[in-house]
Amino acid sequence: MPLPVPSEKMTPVTYPLVKDHTMNGFEKTSSVTAESRAPRKPSTTTRHARISGKWTDALRRADVGQLWNELHRLVCFHPLVRASWSAGLLVESDTSGARGTAYRDMTQELFVVLLGKDRFQHYMDTGMTDSEIECEIGQIELTNLLTAELRKRHPESYRLARRISTVIQSSANFKRFDTPEIIEDETMPEYDAEPREIEHRRLADRIYGLREWAHAKPRRNHQEMEQRTGLIPVRARDTRLVGCTGDAQVIINNSDLEDLIISVLEAIDAPTDVRALRSLVMSRLPVMDIYLVPLGGTDDGDETRRTFEPVDAGETPEEGLLRRESESEAGGIVDEFLRDLHTSVRGKSKQFDRMVHVLWYCYLSPDHITQLDAAARLGVSDSLVSDYRRRIEASLRALSFVEVEEARRFEHALRERVCTLAAVTVNDAVGATA
Repeated sequence: MPLPVPSEKMTPVTYPLVKDHTMNGFEKTSSVTAESRAPRKPSTTTRHARISGKWTDALRRADVGQLWNELHRLVCFHPLVRASWSAGLLVESDTSGARGTAYRDMTQELFVVLLGKDRFQHYMDTGMTDSEIECEIGQIELTNLLTAELRKRHPESYRLARRISTVIQSSANFKRFDTPEIIEDETMPEYDAEPREIEHRRLADRIYGLREWAHAKPRRNHQEMEQRTGLIPVRARDTRLVGCTGDAQVIINNSDLEDLIISVLEAIDAPTDVRALRSLVMSRLPVMDIYLVPLGGTDDGDETRRTFEPVDAGETPEEGLLRRESESEAGGIVDEFLRDLHTSVRGKSKQFDRMVHVLWYCYLSPDHITQLDAAARLGVSDSLVSDYRRRIEASLRALSFVEVEEARRFEHALRERVCTLAAVTVNDAVGATA
């Protein structure tokens, strides 16, 4: 695999820059001669040409293996692929957790996409060079493939990250801190030369902060920034629906988002890179990334694909049968218990009705009233209620339960039966008096 040739070392030369109000440009001091200039870095096109693979040769020979190897090399060294692996987007395709297997799967998916779009034939028909082919595949096709997966897995986070990046680049409240500071001083002498070339950086690695901060303001470590950001309250979610389909929520409008970014920067009191800034801002927003995963079989007819079934929290047929048997057994015990109470009052319906109401008020009612209150509601003496309670407790002690669950089923069945007999409901604290 061809490796990139390291660029020449550059001699650091400082050019004090001033704004030229007459020529609308920048000029350098006349004391700096052309011989003292440091050699420029090779251009982007030259660097790509040095590391580009042999795409045109493989296309002319229809060498599928060489094309796959070149794609695999491009995938392995693509920064977005590595970031996707670190974020866990490529872990699902590889159960073993090996990075190489995930990269091979991504290479195969990219190969199928390019083949389905007939891009290889397009490269040959248009006569594209090796560097142009590699640039298009790496910067367009592979990037689109990864961002589509990212948008599917984390739809709200993806939208918010793009919005945050747009706000910090377009708003006048922020500025970059990784570029040379431009000195504007009309008292300094005029200079004549060309401006310095600013080194290109990916957006996620650019350093941003508030415009009023000094250019040399020091940075902070990520842990300290997280602690400072944690003091900012989480914003309320804006649930208004937007989008073409009307199924996406606003979450936060642009003006409030800009205010939140300013609050985060004021809290951390240091410039930071875009990647860390997006993470800190989104930690103060109620983001809900919903990713639907099919649990059943697919429609592609692949019988070898593993299928998943959701866990059934309901009872099994065996458990249902045992429950019905237990309820029937508890109902029989309740009938026997009530017959025992009816026998204790020698079959007198009026006394049995009073005893049923005492059983409800003193044992089963959710109000848990006292014995005196029960006697007042029934219009009888307290001693009579005490006598009924003694008979009820004697019948209860005569029952024998093996397990606690069996006693709970008896109590549930008894409460339902007594509600019917006493003509009261669970929420009714006043029963019919005898």
